[in-house]
Amino acid sequence: MALEPEGNNRLLQDVLARPGNDACADCGNPEPDWASLTLGVFVCQACSLLHRSIPHISRVKSVQDTWDASEVELMAAMGNNAAKAKYEQKVPAFYYRPTHTDCKLLREQWIRAKYERNEFEFIEKQEPYSAGYREGFLWKRGRDNGQFLSRKFILSEREGALKYFNKQDARDPKAVMKIETLNATFQPAKIGNPCGLQITYLKDNSTRNIFVYHSDAKEMVDWFNAIRAARFHYLQVAFPGASDEELVPKLTRNFMKEGFMEKTGPKHTEGFKKRWFTMDDRRLMYFKDPLDAYARGEVFIGSKENSYTVLAGLPPSTQGYHWNHGITIVTPERKFLFACETEAEQRDWIAAFQRVINRPMRPQEYAVEAHFKHKP
Repeated sequence: MALEPEGNNRLLQDVLARPGNDACADCGNPEPDWASLTLGVFVCQACSLLHRSIPHISRVKSVQDTWDASEVELMAAMGNNAAKAKYEQKVPAFYYRPTHTDCKLLREQWIRAKYERNEFEFIEKQEPYSAGYREGFLWKRGRDNGQFLSRKFILSEREGALKYFNKQDARDPKAVMKIETLNATFQPAKIGNPCGLQITYLKDNSTRNIFVYHSDAKEMVDWFNAIRAARFHYLQVAFPGASDEELVPKLTRNFMKEGFMEKTGPKHTEGFKKRWFTMDDRRLMYFKDPLDAYARGEVFIGSKENSYTVLAGLPPSTQGYHWNHGITIVTPERKFLFACETEAEQRDWIAAFQRVINRPMRPQEYAVEAHFKHKP
């Protein structure tokens, strides 16, 4: 005798309680409340919307809806762990696995790569980002005029560099970015494009920003993972004894925090100016505009063992600030004074600084600190 709908939904809850089904199959968000009937996976609401963009592959349904017995059986037969064993069986160590906090582009392309393109079942489909060489055209923001223009980019593991050329037939690149210091992070809101990628590298020990995008989402994510692959293979040579688990967090990094603050100069006598700040690992950079190619200045943030501290508020004699929520960073050389617009921003910045200061410095960071220029 067929179960009543309530009975089917109770059985579905039993399936949902199985190991692996308690988090979204695609982004890891806890307590997924949607399911793909065709793929047999439980997903969160945000990922269910992305599944709707591949209706020929995935048909989604809320776990709160009324379910019939055949649908429940299908979910019971697969489930998240079995689906991962099938659809993620050959994910390269360097490939970025997005979480629920990542941008829509990364999450959607991860879902399409798994279920639509079957990239992790057939290694030959990974050629665009695993070959060690990639070239193509990206729209790059001009350093001075802010216009996006088509530029040729070449990524070569053999040469250990990402290069771009101002003219299609140019022999010499406009810039050579060493894989050693390369980073890439998606910044759709800042760049104003859903595929916007910020690439950073060190030039004369200063950070240089390049902002690029491509109209094709897959193309942009392939570039991102190609950069990660190049970094992975570089680090495998640089740290021959390190495991994949140790290397993967070093491939690319998102900025710890970004936003506007006010700052004053080293003498603390000039007025405070509004600047865009980016906290990138131990480098606090400030820019006149969020899309500037170079920082106006960089501050190295060391550890508490080396006499770095962060304090709420400003020294009593401080003048010239408009925003009322001050922060003082004390370094061995001097104090840096900042002001935030809101108490919430002040709290978030202090928490970000504290995380860095609480972390002991690695040997190579002492070298960075030694020749780091504290710029006014």
